[in-house]
Amino acid sequence: MDIIGGGIGGLAAAAALAQIGRRVTVHERDEALPDTGTALGIWPAALRALDQIGAGDEVRAAGIRPRRGAFLRPDGSTIATIDVDRLHARTGDHIFMLSRPALLKILYRTAVRAGAEVRFGSTAQGTIVADGVFSRTRERLLGPAYRARYSGTTAWRGVITGMPTETFAEIWGPGVKFGVTPHEGGHTNWFASAAMPEGLFHPGHELQALRRIFGSWAAPVRPVLDAIEESGILRHDIYVTPPLPSYVHEGIVLIGDAAHAMAPDLGRGACEALIDAVTLAACLRHDQGLSLYDRKRRPATQRLARMAGMAARLTRMRHALPVRDGLLKVGMLAGPPG
Repeated sequence: MDIIGGGIGGLAAAAALAQIGRRVTVHERDEALPDTGTALGIWPAALRALDQIGAGDEVRAAGIRPRRGAFLRPDGSTIATIDVDRLHARTGDHIFMLSRPALLKILYRTAVRAGAEVRFGSTAQGTIVADGVFSRTRERLLGPAYRARYSGTTAWRGVITGMPTETFAEIWGPGVKFGVTPHEGGHTNWFASAAMPEGLFHPGHELQALRRIFGSWAAPVRPVLDAIEESGILRHDIYVTPPLPSYVHEGIVLIGDAAHAMAPDLGRGACEALIDAVTLAACLRHDQGLSLYDRKRRPATQRLARMAGMAARLTRMRHALPVRDGLLKVGMLAGPPG
């Protein structure tokens, strides 16, 4: 079986399929795994998926577990807290923060140990498509109506070395937000987003743009902002896929962002790619195979995508902020999703 894309979904699928005896080749366009990248939240449901391919304990050992979580206003006052203990009690596990490069290296080792072949600098046609939000295969199969669309939000992100934290914090202002999370190695991961026109970048001057938007905000934003260097800023617009009529077409299956790229506001994109991978392998043990995968994963991921879109719209609100904050507080009463 040929897998297009050696990202999180593609490598996880390679491991899961090789472990059930399938001959698997991953074709990754890039020449190597990335060396840099910011932290991802690995939620309990994704850890269970990683456990199924034998990578869960390695991710737990490499990742950092946030001890506290909160949503704050720019002046530092609290909107709502994240009850990490309640999440553990409900799911039996924690959230772990792990950088994309570290996760990809674990998945690569897991896939190769299972017998999968991974070819870098390789392009091909495949039966399993994990080539990301701008999937060419998705557009070829389903047409330009299913091309990724600009979400209305742009994002900045980066890592501050030598600034450890055990707290996950999101600070919400009018139409903008700033986030700080742990990053392995004693570092701090940061991210920011704002509602802006598509493509309105400031090459070489992104730090100036960040300070203009967030410079008056209280801790934890100000200390992080003071430590950011221009060369360490990653900037990209956020794109999402429209709801697909099926994740399976002409015997080809879409997984991860190729199938359901969503706004990052729930922090579930990477997690859902992992769950896609192990679900696909499990479904291929049955006669219904790909159609069973579509029935299991499409409703669940499209529901999460709608929830992520709603959360993104909340962060883009510029007026009626007490109402927005109230909605966020109510939304957290049931605890974060597992």
